[in-house]
Amino acid sequence: MTKKRKHQDDFQKVKFKVGKKKPKLENATDTTFKTKAIQIPEQLKEDGVLPTQNRKLNIKDLLSQMHHYSPGVKHNALLGLKDLLSQYPFVIDAHLSSIISEVAAVFTDKDSGVRRAAVHLLQFLASKIRAEQIAPFFPLVSAHLSSAMTHISEGIQEDSLKVLDVLLEAYPALLTDRSVILLKNFVELISHQQLSKKLKSRDKLSWMLSVNPNRRVTSQQWRLNVLTRLKKFLQAVVNGSSETEGEGLQEQKDSPHSVRNPICISWKLHANNQQHIQLFENGGLRPKINSSFRLRSLTSVMDSAEKGLSSAENLKGFIEIIIPLLIECWIEASPAQSAPILGNLLESESQQLMQQVLSIIHLLWKLTKRHDETYKMELWLRMNYLVDFKHHFMRHFPYSVQETVKHKKKDSFKGHKNCMTSSNNVDHLLLNLTLCDIMVSLASTSTLQTDSGWLDMIRKFVTDTLQDGSRLNSKQVNRLLGVTWRLMQIQQNKVATEPLIKAVYTLYQQRNLLFPVRTLLLKFFSKVYQKEDLRSQRIRSRSKVLSRWLAGLPQQLALLGLRNPELSNQLIDIIHSAASRSNKELLQSLQATAARIYDPLEGTLVLLPAEAQRRLVQLVYFLPCLPASLLACLSRCCIMGRMSSDLAATLIGILHMRSSFAGWKCQVQENSMNDVDYFSFLFSTLIGFSREELTSLQGIRGKPHISQTQLSPIRLYLTDLDQFLHHWAVTEMICHSLSTIPSQSQCFDILQTGICKYLVGLVVIPDSTAGSVLCAINKLLDQACILSENLHKFLASCCYSLLYFLLTLDKEDAEHLQKRDMLWGSCISALALLPRLLRLMLQSLQVSRICREELPVVAQLLRLLMQHGQLRSHMITNEFLVQQIIKDIMTLKSGEVQEQWLTDLHYCFNIYLASHPQTPGPINTVY
Repeated sequence: MTKKRKHQDDFQKVKFKVGKKKPKLENATDTTFKTKAIQIPEQLKEDGVLPTQNRKLNIKDLLSQMHHYSPGVKHNALLGLKDLLSQYPFVIDAHLSSIISEVAAVFTDKDSGVRRAAVHLLQFLASKIRAEQIAPFFPLVSAHLSSAMTHISEGIQEDSLKVLDVLLEAYPALLTDRSVILLKNFVELISHQQLSKKLKSRDKLSWMLSVNPNRRVTSQQWRLNVLTRLKKFLQAVVNGSSETEGEGLQEQKDSPHSVRNPICISWKLHANNQQHIQLFENGGLRPKINSSFRLRSLTSVMDSAEKGLSSAENLKGFIEIIIPLLIECWIEASPAQSAPILGNLLESESQQLMQQVLSIIHLLWKLTKRHDETYKMELWLRMNYLVDFKHHFMRHFPYSVQETVKHKKKDSFKGHKNCMTSSNNVDHLLLNLTLCDIMVSLASTSTLQTDSGWLDMIRKFVTDTLQDGSRLNSKQVNRLLGVTWRLMQIQQNKVATEPLIKAVYTLYQQRNLLFPVRTLLLKFFSKVYQKEDLRSQRIRSRSKVLSRWLAGLPQQLALLGLRNPELSNQLIDIIHSAASRSNKELLQSLQATAARIYDPLEGTLVLLPAEAQRRLVQLVYFLPCLPASLLACLSRCCIMGRMSSDLAATLIGILHMRSSFAGWKCQVQENSMNDVDYFSFLFSTLIGFSREELTSLQGIRGKPHISQTQLSPIRLYLTDLDQFLHHWAVTEMICHSLSTIPSQSQCFDILQTGICKYLVGLVVIPDSTAGSVLCAINKLLDQACILSENLHKFLASCCYSLLYFLLTLDKEDAEHLQKRDMLWGSCISALALLPRLLRLMLQSLQVSRICREELPVVAQLLRLLMQHGQLRSHMITNEFLVQQIIKDIMTLKSGEVQEQWLTDLHYCFNIYLASHPQTPGPINTVY
């Protein structure tokens, strides 16, 4: 028992008393814990350097998510990038390299949503990034684009065309620099290589169209998509070349080195040796270097792969590959394959494909013309492709589009089949014209007999299209005129060219033509006329249609007026060109229409802008006859102020050159301008107002338009400052023309007769007219001239009226103050040249007839005349008159306090006249 108890003691159960807690075990785990808040303010702050978008992700976070395996994460990252960059555009410049590389990398992503988001982001970036910014990274973009275009996945290939659209729109020049690689990619999108059956070796690989049934679109639709992008790419290559010719009749674009800066020449300054004119050879565009050495261009040093299509070898190689493929596409879409019953009617999709085929060939033809050996290239193209083109392209020419008949529209088939545009905006006329342009470029004068069959088809189509009454847009007309011009160059005899010119003239005669269309037609006729004029120097065989067109231009110009200034400018340029070549029909028409063109109220001259006015003024020189009625219109144009004073001076100079007083060694054309009519023009322009206007002025009374004094019978009509300055500038040119007439005394007699007939006896005379008459008298007066008594009295009254007006001017009247120097100088010069004029003016100063307010003005005038150096001797001669005037003033002022102006008058009289100085002295007083 004792042992058993001892054994149980080791495992004996402990008994707890009631109400006592259970003691803790020695190996019990303590499960209690304490918590404290952890503050991390730096991590919760927004990054001050890198802004974030609405999901609090910055540029680095979004770019890192582009490498995520999940398409959803990458799609959200692209959307977040667009959101972030639209809010903070400055991030683009700071992280441009990373953004471009990451976005370009997803061009070949497997998920279509990611690729679609990448295209949208690229389109957004293209509007924010300039070409010079993306240029260093563009090789990477181009490499990813090439990878996408040649990818095995059809979806990636389709989306690569969308990427190409964005890059072609934003960076065409950068994309065309890698033309060799991209052109090969285009070819691989629609074809695959095949070993030639003729050659057992693999030396020559041929290409054939490929068909992929896995695509979402038909094979024809896929080729259309690819060829549309290829056309855009080739168009970018053509636009980037500075030496290619424009389509149709468009002029070549000037290169950056051929900017023409016109030199503004003032002939007055040049005649006085104040302006030096430097002349350059070749119009100052490029210096001409006489050297037997020829510098090699940079393109010749490059590798053939770097040259792209600028290399003739690369261009030939690409043509050899693409033309057979394009012909296969044409065969599939041609009417014989699509709908044999309908003949040459095309479905819309087929027509679009055929249009792209022809457009690509047309662009390739244009690229061949920029090489040095253009003739050899054209010969190579004719030898290799003319037979195929005639067989396939011209087989069903001309083509039209099959229309879907709608019962509600019964008139849907009205109009010519070749000039319609279908409801889906398919321009089948442009298809036919592009084909014509390609074919006529392969023909020449030497091959005319061989090609007469298909050339006659094209000529008939062009003639019928031009004569048809349908509306044509500018693109169609441009291509149509280009084909017409080429046909005229191939066969230059009048029998072949006259129907073509007549057809173009039929189109030209249509009303309500669009402005671009009218412009193209004018350029075409101008080009034909210049070409014919050069040829007519040897063979006098002018086109009757062309002569009729030229004869109608002046009448069109007169009718056009201000409705279309740009078109008026083009008409003026053509008229000027033909008039300078002495075209008889045009000059006769211009003579008949001159009165309407130069009408001072509603004529073309006064309606058009300044530059067009200058060209119209120059046309006056070429008019065969200048009758009195036309000269009257030109005089009114000069003085009405609706053209500048410089242009009016130019017109006066041109008329002087047409007159018999120009000093020509050869005989001037008889009856071109009568001397009497010429003097009438000069006098009317000198007066500045018509007889009717002068008559209407006689009824005006009082201020502010009239300046009146009791000592002169002439009242001055105060003209506006602009009218005065314009009249004065014209007056200077009139005086110059009068002074160049050999017989000055006879010229003065004519002027004197005109003044006495039309001005003497008038009560109200404009201030500009009075000043102009004095200016002309000063210019023409010499010792042989004898003035009549009436003219003396008239001029004396004009001088006093002008001087009184100048002395009574308000200092606040800024407008009339600007006339002061010109009018004062004319009056003083006339008084200095004509002593009798000064005496008559002093005799008219009968101060007893004036009011007391005018006495200070008379005193100031006498004081200024005595002080003036040029008049000193004449004033001494008339000392008695001056003394008598002063005595009369003193008599009127007797019994009153002597004012300062009277004291000054006495002082000047005692200084300058009473002492009788022997020399006039250097004093020239300007009041």
